[in-house]
Formats: sequence, C-alpha cells, structure tokens
Amino acid sequence: MALTRSLVDSAAEAYCEHEPLYPVEQEAIETLPEAFRTGEFGWRDAEWVLRWTDRRYLGAVPDAERRARETAFDRNGFEAVREAIGAVTTAADPADRIDHLLALDGVDLQAASAFLLFADPETCIAIDDRIWSVLVEYDHLTDPYPEPLSEPAYRTALDCCRSLADRLDCDMWTLYRACWRLYE
Repeated sequence: MALTRSLVDSAAEAYCEHEPLYPVEQEAIETLPEAFRTGEFGWRDAEWVLRWTDRRYLGAVPDAERRARETAFDRNGFEAVREAIGAVTTAADPADRIDHLLALDGVDLQAASAFLLFADPETCIAIDDRIWSVLVEYDHLTDPYPEPLSEPAYRTALDCCRSLADRLDCDMWTLYRACWRLYE
C-alpha cells in the first residue's frame, strides 16, 4: 500500500475526529508559529510544547520519565528558552538551528522536533517512533527507529517527510496527523 493523498487526507481527518488533544494542538498550530516568530509567547507556551512531546502518548510514557523531562526543562531560564526558539525561527531552515533547542535542559531530538513543528508546521514535523514506523511501513525509510533519535536520523526522516509532503501536496501538520493515525 502506498501513502497517497487520499489516504493521508482520510487519516488526518480521522486524527481530528478521534485524538483527544487535537483541539488544543490545532490552536497551538494556529497561534504558536507567529508567537514564536515575534517572541510574543510566554513560559507556558514553551512548556506546553515540551509537555506535549510525551503527553500525546496518553499515558504510555512512564510518569517518572515524563516528569524528569519536565523538571529538567523547568530548570531553563525563560530568556534561554526565548533565545533558543528565536534562533530557530529566524533561520532560513529551522532544522539547521536545532542545536539551540538541544542546548536546553530536558530537550532531546524528539522534543526539539516538536518545537520545530509548532514553530514551522509548513516545513517541519515532530519525529518520533510512531511517525518513523509509518515511514518504514510505507517504504519511505528502511532502518528501524534509532533509540535514541540521532541528529543524522532526524534529518533523514525530516527530508523524507518534506519530500513526501511535497509529492502529496500537503503541509507537515497534515502529514503528521495522518502518520500518527496510520501507526499500528
């Protein structure tokens, strides 16, 4: 089976209908890119993205692991977070500045890719084991998900998703939602 535009559209629509976090995610997709670009965001906005990284799994991430990431992120000063996000949003390609996000406590590549999605949902996508697995299942990637996600692997998956989104004429947020729902 191939990832077609109709399959992506129907899976993305199913995401909207069935995923409990969709309403708040959609609001974030509509507001955070501009807020991040202009620097007009608060601590809770950045913290929400970090929390979303694990909480979208709806309890599947062990509580201790999730709390450790959130506690580590809370150690960052707001100015450091603002500068990291600002550096990402001013780059020609936000993925080229991912190192600024990785310098923050509590932010690994999976969390950094979540920040990139909410900073630029047209060209960036959150990469995790679910998205990666769907790309493998549909023959767009061959290697299993690297645990932990490495920067070269992240870039490979991002390039794959960009190419796929271009071929399917959809944005990355649509592709993300579709892949999340297609995961089995």
